[in-house]
Amino acid sequence: MRAFFRGLFGLVLRIFFRRIEISGLERVPREGPVIFVLNHPNGLIDPGFLLCLAPRRVSFLAKAPLFRMPVIGIFCRAFEAIPVHRRQDEGSDPSHNRETFETARAVLARGGAIAICPEGKSHSDPKLRPLKTGAARIALGAAAALTGPAPIRIVPAGLYYRAKRTFRSAALLHFGEPFEVARVPLAPGEEPPAGSVRELTARIERALADVTLQAEQTEAHALVARAQRILSAAAEPPAEPPPLAAEFQLRRRLLEGYHVVRAQWPERFAALATRIDRYEAALAAAGLDPHHLTPQSFKLGRIARYVARAALYLLVLFPAAVLGVALHYPAYRAVGFVAMGIAKGGEDTLATTKVLAAMVLFPLTWMAGVAVVWLWLGMNATLPAAIVLPLTGYAALIFFERLDRVVGGARALGLFVFRRRAFLRLLEEQRAIREEILKLGREIEAA
Repeated sequence: MRAFFRGLFGLVLRIFFRRIEISGLERVPREGPVIFVLNHPNGLIDPGFLLCLAPRRVSFLAKAPLFRMPVIGIFCRAFEAIPVHRRQDEGSDPSHNRETFETARAVLARGGAIAICPEGKSHSDPKLRPLKTGAARIALGAAAALTGPAPIRIVPAGLYYRAKRTFRSAALLHFGEPFEVARVPLAPGEEPPAGSVRELTARIERALADVTLQAEQTEAHALVARAQRILSAAAEPPAEPPPLAAEFQLRRRLLEGYHVVRAQWPERFAALATRIDRYEAALAAAGLDPHHLTPQSFKLGRIARYVARAALYLLVLFPAAVLGVALHYPAYRAVGFVAMGIAKGGEDTLATTKVLAAMVLFPLTWMAGVAVVWLWLGMNATLPAAIVLPLTGYAALIFFERLDRVVGGARALGLFVFRRRAFLRLLEEQRAIREEILKLGREIEAA
């Protein structure tokens, strides 16, 4: 059952996110007791990543009300989640957490792995929230009760979403350096001392800060994202997009520079921020992205090859895409409507509600389609229909993604051919902003 749900939810994640990458897998111990600690910016999507992509079998600590919810409760039990009884949850009794801690420690005692989000709840803050002490208390209690030589190790895991609420965006799961939990002698049933709990919680917080993006204001993340797009727009587009781990590290460096420049050179900071905003507005007005400003892409031979490949690709997909749109568009619109109604604009829960709504509405769509085929063509056609109908939805998705790229390229080509001076002004501004960012970086390093 667990393998089935792991495969199903992994497939759902791969569809919702166009790119999913993992880095630091070599840091995860393949055996021995492990506690994964994870940041929590995106609702139930966060534990889903770890449960489906970690190289270990993991039991997640999840709030008790989830076990009573339709669909979600099935997932919790299938993934052997451990219920946490929080005081703020209606109907929860915190006294039951003794059983929670005992269950978690039992998993660790047999060399297993558990996971916890020590922030306590999902959020959209620009930095980590103050951590709860549960992870430290479980770790210290389990370490004291261990009888074998293998120590308990804590592995920080950071989730980086390029745009967490957006369908077909990108996500990175990054594992940091593990560290051992010191053994503090405890009598049976005794709680770890408060000082040791605070010390370990602080260490967990530092480890999580090393694998996440931290800023005091949300605006800092937005400005850094725009700066990163400008820096990453190369004069010659690479054959393959750079790994998300490199993008994440670039944003970390930019955030560090953001705080330094804003404090030391506020006038230069304000001027650069204004310049980036104006440049982004001009690009948006032209319907372009920074990576479209590559004159080398507009050589006649390269354009001809690109058009030929794109036309062939789109022509092959077109029949299936038309059927896929006709069949799936009502469910697609309904997913958005349901998600917005349930999430009520919450950034950290919107992706979760979209995924859960899609997992209900799209299978119902396929069942309705198979029923129509059965009534029209008979029983023998139902199995092929059950296979083909979901594939038409995927064909439509790929078709419109490729079409969107072709349209973006056509806009850039049109600007390059018919409004060359406007194109060159944008290109020159991009290069000037890039050089100013790099110059500031050199000055920070020199200082």
